[in-house]
Amino acid sequence: DDTINAILKTSECPHFGPFNIGNPNEITIIELANIIRDLTKSKSKISFANLPIDDPLKRKPDISKAKNELNWSPKVNLDIGLKKTINFFKK
Repeated sequence: DDTINAILKTSECPHFGPFNIGNPNEITIIELANIIRDLTKSKSKISFANLPIDDPLKRKPDISKAKNELNWSPKVNLDIGLKKTINFFKK
């Protein structure tokens, strides 16, 4: 929902992008994997691999440009967004 909203706002914006539209609440990939595993009641084992050379170590986008020029910020919290996504794929 947040991504679609941001894309629509960019189409109406007189300024040229790019805009970071992620969520500034940083969590680790292992935290995300555990949340998804819990929400799906999966028994899947989480495996680890070496990071690619160009993989970012921080995943916290600076959304200030989107806030200032698009009047946009994320509204859907992670749990709700994941539940909606999981339900979509169940159907």
